[in-house]
Amino acid sequence: MLFRLSEVHKSYGTQDVLRGTSLQVNPGEHVGLVGRNGAGKSTIFRLVRGEETADRGEVVRARGVKLGLLDQHVHFKPGSTVHESALAAFGRLQQIEHEMHELEHRMAEATDDLEKILERYSDLQQEFEHEGGFEYTARAESILQGLGFDREMWTLETEKLSGGQQNRLGLACLLLAQPDVLLLDEPTNHLDVNAVEWLEEFLQAYSAGFVIISHDRYFLDRSCRRIVELENGRAANYTGNYSDYLVEREERREAQQRAYDNQQQLIAKTEEFIRRNIAGQKTKQAKSRRKMLEKLERLDAVRPDQSSGDFRLQAIERTGNHVLTVTDLAVGYPGKLLAQDIRFILRRGECLGIIGPNGSGKTTFLRTILSKIDPLAGEVRWGSKVQIGYYAQQLDDLDDRNEIIMELRRVAPSTATAGELRSFLAKFLFTGDDVYKHVRDLSGGEKGRLALGKLIYSRVNVLVLDEPTNHLDIPSREAHEEALSAYEGTIVTISHDRYFLDRVATQILALNGEGGAEHYDGDYTEYHDWKLGIRDSAPAPLPEPDNLVTVAAPPAEVVEAPVIKTPPPPKKPGVKVIKKKKPAARTPEQIENDITQAETRLNEISQQMGTPAVARDADRLIALNDDYQQTEALLKTLYDEWDRISQEPATA
Repeated sequence: MLFRLSEVHKSYGTQDVLRGTSLQVNPGEHVGLVGRNGAGKSTIFRLVRGEETADRGEVVRARGVKLGLLDQHVHFKPGSTVHESALAAFGRLQQIEHEMHELEHRMAEATDDLEKILERYSDLQQEFEHEGGFEYTARAESILQGLGFDREMWTLETEKLSGGQQNRLGLACLLLAQPDVLLLDEPTNHLDVNAVEWLEEFLQAYSAGFVIISHDRYFLDRSCRRIVELENGRAANYTGNYSDYLVEREERREAQQRAYDNQQQLIAKTEEFIRRNIAGQKTKQAKSRRKMLEKLERLDAVRPDQSSGDFRLQAIERTGNHVLTVTDLAVGYPGKLLAQDIRFILRRGECLGIIGPNGSGKTTFLRTILSKIDPLAGEVRWGSKVQIGYYAQQLDDLDDRNEIIMELRRVAPSTATAGELRSFLAKFLFTGDDVYKHVRDLSGGEKGRLALGKLIYSRVNVLVLDEPTNHLDIPSREAHEEALSAYEGTIVTISHDRYFLDRVATQILALNGEGGAEHYDGDYTEYHDWKLGIRDSAPAPLPEPDNLVTVAAPPAEVVEAPVIKTPPPPKKPGVKVIKKKKPAARTPEQIENDITQAETRLNEISQQMGTPAVARDADRLIALNDDYQQTEALLKTLYDEWDRISQEPATA
């Protein structure tokens, strides 16, 4: 055990964040921690580090465990370079190396204590070799390059790095320190796709344990072997990666809902029996069942996902078949070429996903096709009837003074009712009184959702999006993806979110950061597999353009994006059957005894299904649910038999 939380409660003012959270992480486990923004993920990290204390419950760390957490604001030794800061993670090895050099100088002087010097030198040499002293420089340089620090950057002073570069260097130092457990809060922020893929491979082979908070579902899929979901202040464990979690979570939800529905049916039938018989011939059975209901632990219904919604959006004006044609395009600035030889045709209803390292020219490409800057070479041609809405990362089209519903009304027709606007905003997770919040009070993710909603509601037929999923939690990303999947227009989007690109992209434009570009007809995974040679395919040849006119890009607007992954139907385990005999003539007393046993069994099953251990075990929950149905059917048969036997004397 590395650390454990047992029934931990934590509140901030009137907000209960953790409500009896239990969680244990063991050596070597690769854990992904997921949940909505505000669910308590970062709070758990602070509790484990001892930065905060629990209101109730227990937080236990293994004795001597070395925790490694990437701080939001990293600090380096003043005046140190990138290379020196990375090597500083090996402080002990550097001390040994320094002392060995001093001993070498003393040995050259042939002092009287040469034997002691040689003995000390031998001890240090063994420790140096055992701790990886001959490889640590190569390890540091490998990790620096993997996280995007080329050799030319190694001599840069850390003070001259951007905030994103400093965070990347902090991550490099943390990986080099090799703690017993890594606590990584959004480690893929500030990383381009190449660096994220390198980090995935590094973590897959990482021998120690780690816990990752991330909204990058593709990253969780490739890095984690266990998922912990925080919801309503409690933790639920799932074995497998993120895709496995989606399947099992759906199975658990279906089993929980079936158990709830069955219990509600039992309660309704029992209450009806009590009403009919409490003062009659079967008063004994009615009182027994009333006691059973009083002791029954009530199950909760499944809470619907907040991201679900009806995304049948308003119709938009139809463009020509060929929406955007780019021929031999080169982008950049005078004296600085960023990318060239860009060629593709984007048709109506398709989505172009743009990927590449930071600084490779992705945003410059968008600005070029929107006629905000001139191309260095080549041609950009928009098709007929094109109306473009632009989503910039700065979200500068939103008016902070407006309420959400009034901000949407800016692009709505005068005939739009408040009900129509509220219904549309609900698709983007603004429900109830949320629509009356002021824009200035929204988080970055909420502003992004509102901006995307505005763009789609304005009924433009082409969306140009620059990193629409930045700063969004997973449910918000899913809502964006669902909206964009239902959008009937054409999309051009920059994104580092590979899960998002798999959901919405039909073409990939990859800029390599060295002036080159590749176009692939397919989603991100297909492009990635093709690059690795997994798929024996090549980008489809471009057809000849036809009936195209050059169109200036309209004024800018703004937006964001989501992911829905439909799990396969749940597997059905074997059914546990309560075998029942059909006796010959039996007395009412014998039947009453069987009824009591069956009612007791139903109560036991209901209590078991309500325990946290069973709620986390989908197979056991399903089996208990089947057992419940079988017992309920047996009970109905016993009731019918009791009615028949008890009426026989009256009909004789």
